[in-house]
Amino acid sequence: MSNPIDHSTYNYDVVRKFAVMTVVWGVVGMLVGVIIAAQLAWPSIMYTDLPWLTFGRLRPLHTNAVIFAFGGSALFSTSYFIVQRTCHTNLFAPGLAKLTFWGWQLVILSAAITLPMGYTSSKEYAELEWPIDILITLVWVCYGIVFFGTIVKRKTSHIYVANWFFGAFIITVAVLHIFNNLEIPVAPFKSYSIYGGAIDAMMQWWYGHNAVGFFLTAGFLGIMYYFVPKQAERPVYSYRLSIVHFWALIATYIWAGPHHLHYTALPNWTQTLGMVMSLILLAPSWGGMINGVMTLSGAWHKLRTDPILKFLVVSLSFYGMSTFEGPMMAIKTVNALSHYTDWTIGHVHSGALGWVAMVSIGAMYHLIPIMYGRKFGEMYSIRLINIHFWLATIGTVLYIASMWVNGIMQGLMWRAFNDDGTLTYSFVESVEASYPGYMIRAIGGVLFLTGMLIMAYNLWKTMRADVPSAATLTEQSA
Repeated sequence: MSNPIDHSTYNYDVVRKFAVMTVVWGVVGMLVGVIIAAQLAWPSIMYTDLPWLTFGRLRPLHTNAVIFAFGGSALFSTSYFIVQRTCHTNLFAPGLAKLTFWGWQLVILSAAITLPMGYTSSKEYAELEWPIDILITLVWVCYGIVFFGTIVKRKTSHIYVANWFFGAFIITVAVLHIFNNLEIPVAPFKSYSIYGGAIDAMMQWWYGHNAVGFFLTAGFLGIMYYFVPKQAERPVYSYRLSIVHFWALIATYIWAGPHHLHYTALPNWTQTLGMVMSLILLAPSWGGMINGVMTLSGAWHKLRTDPILKFLVVSLSFYGMSTFEGPMMAIKTVNALSHYTDWTIGHVHSGALGWVAMVSIGAMYHLIPIMYGRKFGEMYSIRLINIHFWLATIGTVLYIASMWVNGIMQGLMWRAFNDDGTLTYSFVESVEASYPGYMIRAIGGVLFLTGMLIMAYNLWKTMRADVPSAATLTEQSA
């Protein structure tokens, strides 16, 4: 059934800009990741006296580039696209929407300059210093005004579930960012947190785990709930389950942060609460994963010929895997083995590469042809998408499997004692034993980066095709 809304009224300009930068920052973020993975495997590979090329400087640059530059651009692009299509109206305050694009790129460039220079608050996923924190806050407020303003002016009676997830992500990330980054500036690029000791650690991991929970989960579930049904050309398996999934996830996720602080100075009851809420979190997480996978009921045959759908479905598989692994690692006895090991790194990347990156890639392959006036799903080369899919999948599996093996081995070596109570292995011996895993991780990263480069080429060729005027843009109905 055709959509009566004139698609030329939608504001696709800002969507297109963010979509292009998603691919650009994806390549940059993965490239820095490959460099630091190679530094761990072969420490002398970038021997230099330049401090801004050391692992300690590049590692936060990598996490910020992948999470906020690549992931953030994907969220801006898809949320602006989805809210228009599902509300049957154009964006509220298009000038503010444009401002969010340029403001967010300024945030990313500021991070790319200051982090290698050593300007950092030293907080995980919140390393940026106070002037950039203020800029992030201003951009985020503008983002919220545009998104919720569009919801208010909608021409539909209901609010589609993807917008519920985007709305929760926008509000919660704002609260997390503001309260974790309350700080006292002492220099243009130096500040100290207003919190001290265990309170600061607790605030940081309230923020840190919910940066994963709301930035990297709730927002990307919004992507899943739109693009999986659209690509499969099937309705969501259970709309009721999607609403239950939303409220259960929102109510549970916010409490899980203390599981990062087992066996620390944090009060024991707080650690236990974080563990219990993490275990409860398994239910809504798997409810959402099952809802997404079951949306393919009656359309499984499309996986044979549709590589974009492969990206989306495999991302759900990794989402299910990482949301099972996370609660398991939150159990204190398991955490005693896994904490501070490469197992944690493997867990993070099963979510970051397998879930976040692959669902974003699938969404971009669906969205960018529409943004450039091509037919639905019409890319320059479907074969290149297939190649990209296998490179990304194999690269992710190599990465996380090598880190799982390394992590369990490290945990066991560190806990091994001789009869006289001395350590069986020195720390250096555990590092030496980790070397094969670091090599395999670097290879997996190279494969994933190669896939991103192929994607950039494929999308560039798609975008260079003849583009009709905005008035003649036609796509499938929302």
